[in-house]
Amino acid sequence: MPSPAAVGGGRLADPLLAADVVVGAKDKYWVPADEREILASQKSGAGEDGRAPLLYRTFRVKGPLINLYRLLTLVRVIVVILFFTWRMRHRDSDAMWLWWISVVGDLWFGVTWLLNQITKLRPRKCVPSISVLRDHLDQPDGGSDLPLLDVFINTVDPVDEPMLYTMNSILSILATDYPVEKYATYFSDDGGSLVHYEGLQLAAEFAASWVPFCRKHCVEPRAPESYFWAKMRGEYAGSAPKEFLDDHRRMRAAYEEFKARLDGLSAAIEQRSEACNRANGKDKEECANATWMADGSTQWQGTWIKPAKGHRKGHHPAILQVMLDQPSKDPELGMAASSDHPLDFSAVDARLPMLVYIAREKRPGYDHQKKAGAMNVQLRVSALLSNAPFIINFDGDHYVNNSQAFRAAICFMLDPRDGADTAFVQFPQRFDDVDPTDRYCNHNRMFFDATLLGLNGIQGPSFVGTGCMFRRVALYSADPPRWRPDDAKEAKASRYRPNMFGKSTSFINSMPAAANQERSVPSPATVGEAELADAMTCAYEDGTEWGNDVGWVYNIATEDVVTGFRLHRTGWRSTYCAMEPDAFRGTAPINLTERLYQILRWSGGSLEMFFSRFCPLLAGRRLHPMQRVAYINMTTYPVSTFFICMYYLYPVMWLFQGEFYIQRPFQTFALFVVVIIATVELIGMVEIRWAGLTLLDWVRNEQFYIIGTTGVYPMAMLHILLRSLGIKGVSFKLTAKKLTGGARERLAELYDVQWVPLLVPTVVVMAVNVAAIGAAAGKAIVGRWSAAQVAGAASGLVFNVWMLLLLYPFALGIMGRWSKRPYILFIVLVTAVAATASMYVALAGSLPYLHSGIKLV
Repeated sequence: MPSPAAVGGGRLADPLLAADVVVGAKDKYWVPADEREILASQKSGAGEDGRAPLLYRTFRVKGPLINLYRLLTLVRVIVVILFFTWRMRHRDSDAMWLWWISVVGDLWFGVTWLLNQITKLRPRKCVPSISVLRDHLDQPDGGSDLPLLDVFINTVDPVDEPMLYTMNSILSILATDYPVEKYATYFSDDGGSLVHYEGLQLAAEFAASWVPFCRKHCVEPRAPESYFWAKMRGEYAGSAPKEFLDDHRRMRAAYEEFKARLDGLSAAIEQRSEACNRANGKDKEECANATWMADGSTQWQGTWIKPAKGHRKGHHPAILQVMLDQPSKDPELGMAASSDHPLDFSAVDARLPMLVYIAREKRPGYDHQKKAGAMNVQLRVSALLSNAPFIINFDGDHYVNNSQAFRAAICFMLDPRDGADTAFVQFPQRFDDVDPTDRYCNHNRMFFDATLLGLNGIQGPSFVGTGCMFRRVALYSADPPRWRPDDAKEAKASRYRPNMFGKSTSFINSMPAAANQERSVPSPATVGEAELADAMTCAYEDGTEWGNDVGWVYNIATEDVVTGFRLHRTGWRSTYCAMEPDAFRGTAPINLTERLYQILRWSGGSLEMFFSRFCPLLAGRRLHPMQRVAYINMTTYPVSTFFICMYYLYPVMWLFQGEFYIQRPFQTFALFVVVIIATVELIGMVEIRWAGLTLLDWVRNEQFYIIGTTGVYPMAMLHILLRSLGIKGVSFKLTAKKLTGGARERLAELYDVQWVPLLVPTVVVMAVNVAAIGAAAGKAIVGRWSAAQVAGAASGLVFNVWMLLLLYPFALGIMGRWSKRPYILFIVLVTAVAATASMYVALAGSLPYLHSGIKLV
């Protein structure tokens, strides 16, 4: 992240004016936007006598660049208005029905582009001042006044979400740079599988060595798979350089042993269970195929390897186990080196944070609400055990890549300016092992590094599912302080409707303490096992507001976006924070089919949101007007598929009627189109400048938008149509993440082809455009066109060629391993065009109506 003071080249001495990292080349277009606030804070003595200092800096795009961006936007708006005015005055076309479709479509695209653009006219970059946070809250004796933090991590299936990814995420969380007594980790296993339970036990055992190793040598990142896979580079930052190489070698050997045990866990559990079942006999038929825990005498309460009544997916009791207890407040040094323990941790704090395993109850007849339901159970259980005022959530395949990330998010929550009104801090999603060219736009950088920076200048970014820190009371439906009555500045349980949160008295009594971010250590848990179990039952939420106005929202595919919208609608703010190195990293679906299913879930959920009670048009006055515009655009974008698909299929006219031009006079129409396209391209070039992106990022974004509109968005539209008719709708497939042994093998998934109906519409569009080019060539040969006619046809065919270029990543995807040689695709396309032209020439004699010229106006 840039140094706020280094825009001019160096650091400033004042800690309020300096950040933690020197400015990078991609941040050269940003300048400080909060000098007055900083100076006012200095004059008032912030940081002295217990007063809170400013904990983050705000940057804006340099005036010349952002003003050029706004000017180009205005120019394009004017040109579009003139274009529509001209079109309405010149209603002349080869086919008027086609003309009206194109007019309505162009109007839709003009409006949606404007909705998207006006929310990015005031981008802001927020940079946490972690050093100031340390100076203010870290104590000389090693203690800390940082607030308590609960970490949620969720997983379901050890096959679709491989154990190695999940346990690496756990290890990175346990090793992060945050006071060990100040945070607790809650691992939600929504499948209730013993392999996850015992995998977590193995991770806790390995963490006893891994976490002190990270602290001793200050390693980054702190997920062992990523750390050991990366080449060691840079200067050593730890305190024992002479021991580092030996410790590194021993720890790597220990990690390889840990991986082997993790890989063999499923087979070991199955073998153990078979042996126990044989030893115990089969006198009880219902227990004949039981799954047994490591002690050999206890049956696993969750799902069994061979499903049985009460022990299958969707039907098992609740399980809660504290794997690592809450540590003491005082540091505890590790063991000295010995023959049994060769690593010397005698000068390192060896404490581990609290770690809790949760598998909520599942019962037939209940809608368990997938991830949102699991997170709401975590919310209740954590309130009864640690009740931290802040929560950060992870998917099972994401890990902490920067050990300062938790502190960075806290900077925004505690800042005296608007920290109290901040409901969540969203970090961007970054991924490992994506192919170098990011063929399927997995990084989605135009959204994370441009759109969300624009929202930072309004009310804040949307919640995108993982890598996000929340304020607990905001999830409880509390109003932000600036919207509370003067006599209700605190979040009190008595202010809420009866039975809004369920019947747990302990949970309701925990709510006032959840707003106290000054608590130095968590209160000892006094709740009984029965009440904890009750909070995890299916029936607990019956008749309550869970999933509506409390917790994460239910009954929608994109529960993340809707939950963030609910908080914004209530008046809360949010903040987008990108830091270097990346705060969190994960795995992405680099297989074309999995990527398309992921986009299907997002687009279908977006439309669901628009046609639900969470429609942005229905939000109250607390939602910022521009934030409302952003959410409208965010929930209606799949509708564009209707008009785009019509444009894609225009080339069919070459095959049957010889009609292509949809507006006369064509020369004026073409001029307007060229100017409109040129302005949007220029705007894009300026945008990638201030967003710090590359031209390839922008191209990939455009390409995958087109790919989505051909095959994915139509399915999303079908889904919402079926839902409106009272039918279930399209089933959204969860994204599977495959585990492989290395980068080379990992990229092998890029060349897998999984043929599903979702691919068919895009294949059809490609075929139509190729056929149109071939038909045009055939017409030119049969009709013996003049140079003017050829030039006119060529100008029209630019659209077809442009479509094929945009669909290029899709074409490579369906080629499988042949896509390693892209020239083969070029040969195939040229051959297809030649074959179509030859077929047209051959048929022209027998089908006279094909022999038609091109109309030039």
